[in-house]
Amino acid sequence: MALAVKAPARLFARPQAERGFWSWISTVDHKRIGILYGVTAFAFFIVGGIEALLIRSQLATPNGRVLGANEYNQLFTMHGTTMVFLVVMPMAAAFGNYLVPLMIGARDVAFPRLNAFGYWAFLLGGLFLYASFLLGGAPNGGWFGYAPQTLSPFNNTNGIDYWLIGLVITGVASLTASVNFIATTLNLRAPGMTLLRMPVFVWFNLLVSFLLLFAMPVITVAFFELYFDRNFGANFFRADFGGEPVLWQHLFWLFGHPEVYILILPAMAIVSEILPVFTRKPLYSYPVAVFSGIVIAFMGWGVWAHHMFTVGLGPVANTAFAVSTILISVPTGIMIFNWLATTWRGDLRLKTPMLFALGFIAMFTLGGLSGATHTIVPHNYQQSDTYYIVAHFHYVLFGGSVLGLFAGVYYWFPKVTGRLLDERLGKAHFWLIFVGFNLTFGPMHILGLQGQPRRTYTYPEGMGWDLWNAVASAGAVTIALAVLLFMINVVRTFRSPSTAPDDPWDARTLEWATTSPPPEYNFARIPVAHSLDSFWHDKYAEDDEGFLIRIPSGGAGDNHDGHGDDHDGHGIHMPSPSYMPALTALGLPIIGFGAIYGWGWVVAGVVVLLLGACGWASEPVSE
Repeated sequence: MALAVKAPARLFARPQAERGFWSWISTVDHKRIGILYGVTAFAFFIVGGIEALLIRSQLATPNGRVLGANEYNQLFTMHGTTMVFLVVMPMAAAFGNYLVPLMIGARDVAFPRLNAFGYWAFLLGGLFLYASFLLGGAPNGGWFGYAPQTLSPFNNTNGIDYWLIGLVITGVASLTASVNFIATTLNLRAPGMTLLRMPVFVWFNLLVSFLLLFAMPVITVAFFELYFDRNFGANFFRADFGGEPVLWQHLFWLFGHPEVYILILPAMAIVSEILPVFTRKPLYSYPVAVFSGIVIAFMGWGVWAHHMFTVGLGPVANTAFAVSTILISVPTGIMIFNWLATTWRGDLRLKTPMLFALGFIAMFTLGGLSGATHTIVPHNYQQSDTYYIVAHFHYVLFGGSVLGLFAGVYYWFPKVTGRLLDERLGKAHFWLIFVGFNLTFGPMHILGLQGQPRRTYTYPEGMGWDLWNAVASAGAVTIALAVLLFMINVVRTFRSPSTAPDDPWDARTLEWATTSPPPEYNFARIPVAHSLDSFWHDKYAEDDEGFLIRIPSGGAGDNHDGHGDDHDGHGIHMPSPSYMPALTALGLPIIGFGAIYGWGWVVAGVVVLLLGACGWASEPVSE
């Protein structure tokens, strides 16, 4: 690294700590920010899981008395909100932040300080949302917040306002991250890395960024409209004053269905990276997989009203959206075929990441099949607002997204830490969570077909629902034990020496072409991508009989072109740490409190935000 020079005195002292707490507050290193995203999202995962356990405790028996109606509605709302906005989305951002620059051979993201600001906005938005528990009660209108039920005449607590403002703040984080990823991917790729040489993970992360860029403004408009209806007498959603109550559903689901692909595409990408490594084969038909992802992202904008078949849009609209929903299953099916074809006749190594990847394929496929039944409008009418819907989207978003994200954690853990998670505990974790997941959500298909309504806090005896609710609740406890086993594995691994090799899986992509963990500057020399899976081809060649032979010079750290920078990072200038992104983000929740409690808080928040922004603007890019 270049020697630092003393910075002139400015608004605040420049960060000096290279280790410890304050170094994490001021960091702009994309890898550290990725770790912060991941640890924070996992903490929210634990909180959301506790909420789910309380919900299942209430529903384990008829006429449950663990929770009252209002407490149940608060936990139900916060569980769904947490898992969607505070767990799966930021966990995908964690992988993107850490891996995308490494996979494309870059030293950092395009806007490092903006990247840090996005993390702090996410964290503070989540904390703001959970502050509602201590300040009058959490939101209780469901994670979907349907208006007009969430308007003041029908729900006059501050919880809904906390929900609206907290999600606007986290939406700011999502928008900054999407802009950053797009700029990084399109502008900072290594020499030779054309678009069709990028790893699938980078491609799908780019698609998710575009989806976020266009979807978040839609829901933000809905949030502002509902806030103004609740607090300033506006009239967007009240039919008795000439508003349009169905407008909220259109806006929410116009965001909500692209959101499904924002949640699932990162997991699909992770599986697409893991399968070739543990089958020792390239991904089957890579260009088709990439274009399938593009088609999924594009078509995701044309299916939102299948969430609204029972609203009364009419047979023409219902038929059109039923057809579009059937059509979007085609590129999704192609992806599943590509994964299965990749495993066919491959040299399978059933390590923990591979088990989670295969589990993802099975559970995601089942979730897709149950979802496909809802393209049949009469079937949708029959099953709407029953537990059949709950089973479907949990098979997609837990069996899909969460299993896929766990696959990524096990696969890239040695890249991040230099340590391998214990295989025996990892496999036990997989089988425990796999069994627990199916015990929890499999019976919900039956409960839905038997007519149990969702979103209700209790049910009477004699309906035939007792057994399967008890099984589902036992499955939830099994999932909790599996997550506990994972945490034990992580703690044990961190207590062991750092012994993982730089390329423990014999991987294919460029993030493994540097040390594990990587230096701050990622690569001493920028690599050159000569082909898809360039790192693999730098390690192996084919002999005359078509068998792979190892190239002696191949390995971590040797994928470079011999021009550019000096060895060991000398002469490389990296962005300087800064407290300003965190300070700027701190202004957002203070303004949020002002939107609920009065203009004094708004003024204080604007002052903090401007103070941070001015300090940010006055800082040098690097020292």
